[in-house]
Amino acid sequence: MKLFNTAARQIEELNPQNSPEATVYTCGPTVYDYPHIGNWFTFIRYDLLIRTLKNSGLKPKWVMNITDVGHLVSDADEGEDKLEKGARREGKTAWDIADYYANYFTEALERVNMLKPDFLPRATELIPEQIDLVERLEEKGFTYVIDDGVYFDTSKLDDYGKLAKLNLEKLKEGARVEVNTQKKNPTDFAVWKLSPKGEQRDMEWGSPWGKGFPGWHLECSVMSMKYLGDTIDIHAGGIDHIPVHHTNEIAQSESATGKTFSNHWMHANFILVDGKKMSKSLNNFYTLEDIEEKGFDLEAFRLLVLESHYRTGANFSWDTINAAQRRLSSYRAFADLRFQPKENKPIKLVEIKNYQDYIKTALEDDLNTPKVLALIDELADKLHSGLNQSQLEDFGDFLKFLDNALGLRLLDSEDINSEQKLLLVERQSARNTQDWDKSDEIRDTLNENGIKVRDTDSGQIWERVGT
Repeated sequence: MKLFNTAARQIEELNPQNSPEATVYTCGPTVYDYPHIGNWFTFIRYDLLIRTLKNSGLKPKWVMNITDVGHLVSDADEGEDKLEKGARREGKTAWDIADYYANYFTEALERVNMLKPDFLPRATELIPEQIDLVERLEEKGFTYVIDDGVYFDTSKLDDYGKLAKLNLEKLKEGARVEVNTQKKNPTDFAVWKLSPKGEQRDMEWGSPWGKGFPGWHLECSVMSMKYLGDTIDIHAGGIDHIPVHHTNEIAQSESATGKTFSNHWMHANFILVDGKKMSKSLNNFYTLEDIEEKGFDLEAFRLLVLESHYRTGANFSWDTINAAQRRLSSYRAFADLRFQPKENKPIKLVEIKNYQDYIKTALEDDLNTPKVLALIDELADKLHSGLNQSQLEDFGDFLKFLDNALGLRLLDSEDINSEQKLLLVERQSARNTQDWDKSDEIRDTLNENGIKVRDTDSGQIWERVGT
């Protein structure tokens, strides 16, 4: 299996340390509001990675964090905690906000048919471990304390910024006047923030440096090392995480352990909405509920995610998801071919298993989903002209493979009922005796019952009305 490695800036063979196990850490949601569709694009792409690892014979061990404290509105460690902001918006406590949106997220995983991570820890569940990591960094001389917290001194590292290939000298030259003038370097980051004097936060804990809360980056290092070990096989996130969040994870993790933090870095690109950046002020900030309220299936949304490669930009609009819904309908009609009448005449065999191999190869080549969907379209065109009965077993196995690989729930549909099947038999008998009036009458009856019929060289093929 090959994946683009952000650290190397090239596609590389994936070589897990303890194959067939593959350790994977993916950055999860900050639970202060409903995730928007841009978040879900990234999460579904994580899910695709895990599914592909499984289909390639590996056994992924997957951790996704839930950030319920410490994520400030500014990556520069300034501003208020997003959970505190959410609490003020809704007139609740930060704990209430965290519980509500964390529970929403875990339930929504099933709605978008995502596999459940092996571990889905919350930052607030691992406060002692995060304090321990800061103490380790302090003992090794990587931190210093100023008025608002404990900071990591990036000047202590010769290779700080290596993931993003940051030019630190240019950053220093171009740095604006620091809001926090006590920081030694513009790139230094908080590993433990102190509660403002005279204020009591909803979420704060005692520590050797005073009452406060962990920095956002800290939780990912702690969770990754706790559940997966000092060095992991794959770390995934959005491209916006490269210059700050993932750069700082590497700095603190490798400084604490002296080991490589992750051997492979996978990053998903942004999406635009109607060609523009998503923003509530532009009224283009959409959630899963917005999609469903417009009458679209979440499987269509998932298919829209798969239509673009994870490393390229994508565009969401009501037109693009409408097109994805139509494509999903064609895939569902394709899946219904497994229910077709047994009397259909044999046609030239289409090598279904070959297509399964082609699709598996495309997924293992840096998750090439556009190619995968083109292959499904090609096979569907061939099979819609008629289905050899000797293929039905292979076809059922193929659809199961597709559902495991892509999560589109194509096998969820059920066969037509016995009355509809009997009408198909009667219609075929009418056609055999050239009783065209009766054949047309039965076709109209079937259509009224939600079934439309096509006549092919291999016999009748039915489809559900609306597909």
